Amino acid sequence: MVTKDEVIGCALSLGFEDIGFTTAEAFASHREILLARQEEYGWAEKAGLDLLGGTDPKTVLEGARSIIVLVDAYFRESFPRELEGLFGRCYLDDDRVTKDGLSKRVKEFRTFLRQRGVDSKVPFNLPHRAAASRAGLGTLGKNCLFYSRKVRGSSWVIPLALVVDREFPPDEPTMEYGCPHWCRNACVAACPTRALKGNGSIDPRKCISYLTYFGGDITPRELREPMGMYVYGCDRCQNVCPRNAPWLAVHMPENARVAAKAAHFELPRLLGMDKDYFTAHVWPHMFYMGPEKIWKWKMNAARAMGNSRDDRYVPDLARALAAPEDERVRSMAAWALGRIGGHRACEILHRFLNQSEGDLRGEIEYALTLCG
Repeated sequence: MVTKDEVIGCALSLGFEDIGFTTAEAFASHREILLARQEEYGWAEKAGLDLLGGTDPKTVLEGARSIIVLVDAYFRESFPRELEGLFGRCYLDDDRVTKDGLSKRVKEFRTFLRQRGVDSKVPFNLPHRAAASRAGLGTLGKNCLFYSRKVRGSSWVIPLALVVDREFPPDEPTMEYGCPHWCRNACVAACPTRALKGNGSIDPRKCISYLTYFGGDITPRELREPMGMYVYGCDRCQNVCPRNAPWLAVHMPENARVAAKAAHFELPRLLGMDKDYFTAHVWPHMFYMGPEKIWKWKMNAARAMGNSRDDRYVPDLARALAAPEDERVRSMAAWALGRIGGHRACEILHRFLNQSEGDLRGEIEYALTLCG
């Protein structure tokens, strides 16, 4: 029979930063939170995430006896600055499509368990951060993120929970907030869309990450400017967090794998891409939006161009406005032209005004008010 120490040794040999164990009891308090905030989290159920089901490990694995939580650090190498300004760091080397990095190590860990008679499941909908805290691996932050006890106390980590059919002695829980008492809610103040509420909770529908890859409509006008340059994901609440300061101060070598693909993620390329380009260069590295959501990628790119206030993007936005694109893309291109402003942008908007109708015309009219 495999021992807890042997499991720990395997995890560390595979490069995981930490490992913890907790019981397979249901996450009752997490379920209560979800039930009380159906208005804010109802979208997850519609998207097929079944967060409520994930609060009971026995719905994941009938014979569940324990939960093993692995902690992996995703920010040990620096990323090109031009990418950090557009994308959340945890997505820049995401391998959930290619399965050639973290996924491979998780598979090796599960193989180790299986060869020793332990069945496991890796549920996407189990509350991984709550499981990590219950397994004593760190504490939570007011920004709703998990902070590792080992990786310099930072939040640049991914906790991965595995439900197993073998009982292991549980570790001491650390279900608490670890924010220093002197921090005056830096993360809350830095959140431009006011998604963070200041009490350790969040309205996910206002979070930039949610807005960039979930939701089926054009981004609301009042949130476009606050979202800034982010195209996919967001790191603002982590960048300003004093608990992350020691990690951000460390010199790191550049991630060569990410640097090699940087050119594929330039804004004009994203705005003008077709399905072949998306499938070859974007989808393998960014997980949440498949080919059916290319329109959302383009819309996000157009919004970022507008917030750059850089008139070199005017020709790209003009082409997007003229193309037979999804109306949400064309509408955002119009808004972006108005945000950039200037004679060229205003002239383009005037040219398309009388050729448009409905929501698109409304966006062009609004963009012209921005243009002055």
